[in-house]
Amino acid sequence: MKDLTQGDELKTIFYFSLPIFIGNLFQQLYNVADSVIVGNFLGKESLAAVGFSYQINFLLIALSMGISLGASVLVSRYFGAGEREKIKKVIDTGFLFSVFLAIIIAVAGVIFSEKILLFFRVPDKLIGMADSYLKLIFIGCIPTFSYNALTNILRGMGDSKTPTYILIAATLINIVLDVFFITVLDMGVSGAAVATVIAQTFSFVVCMWYMKYKYPDLFIRIWSLQLDLEELKKSLVIGTPAMLQQVFVSVGFMSIQFLINGFGTDCMAAYTAASKVDSFAEMPALNLGQAMTNFAAQNYGAKKMDRVIKGGKSALVMGVGVSVLISTVICLFPSSFISIFNRDPGVIQIGNSYLRTVSVFYFVFAAMQILNGILLGYGKSFVPMLASIGSLCLMQVPAAIILSRTSLGYNGIWIAAPVGWFGGLTIRFLYFRYIARK
Repeated sequence: MKDLTQGDELKTIFYFSLPIFIGNLFQQLYNVADSVIVGNFLGKESLAAVGFSYQINFLLIALSMGISLGASVLVSRYFGAGEREKIKKVIDTGFLFSVFLAIIIAVAGVIFSEKILLFFRVPDKLIGMADSYLKLIFIGCIPTFSYNALTNILRGMGDSKTPTYILIAATLINIVLDVFFITVLDMGVSGAAVATVIAQTFSFVVCMWYMKYKYPDLFIRIWSLQLDLEELKKSLVIGTPAMLQQVFVSVGFMSIQFLINGFGTDCMAAYTAASKVDSFAEMPALNLGQAMTNFAAQNYGAKKMDRVIKGGKSALVMGVGVSVLISTVICLFPSSFISIFNRDPGVIQIGNSYLRTVSVFYFVFAAMQILNGILLGYGKSFVPMLASIGSLCLMQVPAAIILSRTSLGYNGIWIAAPVGWFGGLTIRFLYFRYIARK
C-alpha cells in the first residue's frame, strides 16, 4: 500500500501515475496488437471489421472501470482515514457486483451481436467477420470486469505497480497468440479475439493469486463473499455517475462510428488506425486523471485539502507539457503512425487528416482529464458525468453530424472532436472553481 498524503505533491503524483501509465499502455496494446496484425496480414476489410468491434470493446472496458471506480474511491478514502476494517467489505461487495454485471452483459451481447452490427450500418461484406469477433469479445468481458475490479481495488490502496506487471505479461501473451492463431492456425479475425480473451483471463487469475499472497486478510474468497448493501450503496453513489458517463461517452463514439461507416471501408480502416494512435497519445492525460482520483481521495480522507489543490496544479503543468510534445511529434509524422496498421494510400491519406486535425488540441484534453480526476476523488461524480454527456452528445456528435454533411465530408467529423473537449473542460473548470471556493 502507498500513502499518497505525504511527500512532495508532484513527485508523489508522478511516481504513482507512472505504473498506471505503463499498465494502460499495455492495456491499449491488447487491441492495437489485434489491429496491427489483422491490418497487415488480413487486409483493410478485416481491419475495418475489427475497428468497429473495438468501439464495443472500449464500451465494455470503460463500463467495467466506471462501475469499479466507486469501490476504488472508497478504499482510498478508508485507507487515508485509517479505517481498514471497512476495506474488506468494499472489496467483496465491489467484486461481486462487477462479476454479476459482466455475466448479464456477456449473455446479452452474444445474443444480440449481429443486430448491433446491422444497426450501426456495418457494410454487409464485413458482418460475418465482425460478428464472430464481437461475440468472443462479449464473452471476454467476464474476466475483464473481474480483473478491472481487482485493479481498481489495488490502486485504491496505493498499489499501482502490480497491475502493471500483470498487464505487461498478459499483453505479450496476447501478441504471441495473435500471430500464432492468425498466421499459423489461419483463424482470421476470430483468432485475434480468442487471443485477447485468453490474455484477459490470465490477468484475472494472476491478480487473484497476488492478492492471496500479498493481502491475505483482504483476499477475495469466492465461496465466502459477502454483499454489504450499505457499502454497495456508497460505491454506487460514486461509481454509477462515472459508469453512466463512460456509457454515454462510448455511445457517443459509436454514433460517430455510425457516421464514419457511411463513408466506406477506407474511412473505417483509417479511423480504426488513427483512433488507435489517438488512444496512445491521450494516455498520459488519462493516467494523470486516474492518479489524481486516488491522490485526491486519500488526501480528502486525511483532510488535507490544500495538498489536493497543489497536486492538481502540478499535474496540470505536467499534463499540458507532455501533451504539447506529443502533438508536435504526431503533426510532423502522421503517415509513419498510420502505416503501422495499413499501407493502403487511401487509408493513409484519410488517417493523416484525422491526426493533423485532432492532435493540435491534446492539451485541452489533458486539462479536462486532470480536473475530472480531482472531482472524482472528491466524490463529486455527478457534474463530471453531465460534462461528459453534454460535451460529447450535445456538442461533438451534433457538430460531427452537421459538418459531415457539408463539403468537409469526413473531415467535419474530425473537427468536431476538439469542440467537445473545449465544452467538457469549460463545464468542469466552472464547477471546480465553485467547490474550491466552498
